[in-house]
This record gives sequence, structure tokens and C-alpha cells, in this order.
Amino acid sequence: MRLLNKSILAAAAAMLATSAAWAQVSVSYVKPEDFSDVPRGVIDRDRTLQQFTDYFKSLEKKLPAGQSLKIEVLDIDLAGRLYPRRAAEDIRVMNGGADWPHMHLKYTLEQDGQVLRSGDEELSDMNYQNRFGAHFDSDPLRYEKQMLDDWFNKSIVPKVAKR
Repeated sequence: MRLLNKSILAAAAAMLATSAAWAQVSVSYVKPEDFSDVPRGVIDRDRTLQQFTDYFKSLEKKLPAGQSLKIEVLDIDLAGRLYPRRAAEDIRVMNGGADWPHMHLKYTLEQDGQVLRSGDEELSDMNYQNRFGAHFDSDPLRYEKQMLDDWFNKSIVPKVAKR
């Protein structure tokens, strides 16, 4: 019985030691009240930014263990145009013209305290309605998430060369 307890304790200690090696994504928003196009109301804006934060955090699983990605979002312009309504919720209309999604961000990718990559990126997807995406049509941020996927796969986790 003591041997089993010692084995469990050893396994738990090993898991705690390796938890520091897990990948991590952190995101911050610089003056979100000044962003080009996010909801005007504080509650709606916070909800939208939380959806972005959750999505950025979901990218952790694509990073190798021990890497950390720090993102500062400087501006967001959502796909489409917002049409305010007085008595009801605002409507976002997307016509595929000059209303493509845009995001300005700075990032730093580190491993064991050393910077692997960093940059100041202006992301946009002018062809946002003419592509097949991996996100559901019911997701209000599907075009922005597709744009972030493209950036992440190209700039953060480049494809490994085939041998």
C-alpha cells in the first residue's frame, strides 16, 4: 500500500514539474474603447473581447510545450458594418465589399525565456466571404477567427519542412 502511495505522489510531482512546460497564450487589449469597430456598449464590447480572449487561449494546444505567446491587440475592425437601431439590438451587415475584418496586434513568441519570433502585424482578409472556413456560420466572429487562424499558422507555427 505504501508503495502505491509513493508512486501516486511521484506521478503527481512529475505532473506539477512538467506543468511549467505547457504552452501558454496571453492576450491584452490596448485602449479597447478606441478600437475602430467593436460594440459600443461596455457589456457587449467586453463580451466580444472575451470571445477573442477565449479564442486566442484555444490556440495554446497548437503551440509546442514550453512556448508562450504574448499578444497585444491594438485595434479591431470587425467584418461588416454596424447599423445602429434605437429600440433594438444593432445589426451587423456584411456585403463582401470594403468591409473586411482587420486587426492590428503585436506579438512575442518565447521559449524558455528566449524570443523566437516577434512582430507588429496588420491582419486583414479582403476575401473573407469567398472562402471556406472552419468555423460555424452561427459564430458572429467566424471571419475574424479565420483571419487569426491564417496568421497563426503562417507566422507562429510555420509548417515543418517535408523530408
